Amino acid sequence: MDKKVFSTDGKELRTITLDDSIFGLPVNEDVIYYAINNELANKRVGTACTKTRSEVHGSNAKPYKQKGTGHARRGDKKSPINVGGGTIFGPKPRDFSYALPKKVKRLAMKSILSLQAQSDRLTVVEDFTVESGKTKDLVKILNNFAKDERTVIILKDNDAKIKQAGRNIHNVYFLSYNRLRAHDLFYGRKVIMLESAAKNLSEFYKEEEAK
Repeated sequence: MDKKVFSTDGKELRTITLDDSIFGLPVNEDVIYYAINNELANKRVGTACTKTRSEVHGSNAKPYKQKGTGHARRGDKKSPINVGGGTIFGPKPRDFSYALPKKVKRLAMKSILSLQAQSDRLTVVEDFTVESGKTKDLVKILNNFAKDERTVIILKDNDAKIKQAGRNIHNVYFLSYNRLRAHDLFYGRKVIMLESAAKNLSEFYKEEEAK
């Protein structure tokens, strides 16, 4: 697949050939669903906790005698049907995370990249950084490609300066080529990929598949 490479000013520079084994695959919606669900599940804290009737503080004595009052029979005040009593089948702390097979996750990332490339949401930009680390300098570049859209920038490395410049910009997410996130990548309305990141992606997945 051929894509145009743009300068930071939004001008067309040249054409780059993207690896079809990453950007030209048929979109597999099932694995995308599995990958996004896995990421969301792994983010869950799982600290919600309720008390059962055995854990609620209170007396074990019957509030009144079993027979002769005309009322329904009662156990203790900690019964779930009483206000302040225990909770039936309430949540307890648990771990929601689970492992997804590497091949499934790898295919999901490739499917999302192919989807974004085929829908023209993917833009390849020449390598750049923000030496000043200032937000206004990054905004000036982004305005040439995306305006008020959920934007994902795929970096060629862990560039601290560009991340510093973008941390105050709403709806801008940074991903390294070797640490992609399915959720952010799939829901990005605009994906800006640095030119070197495109080459690194191809090498990275070839190495992963060779293992």
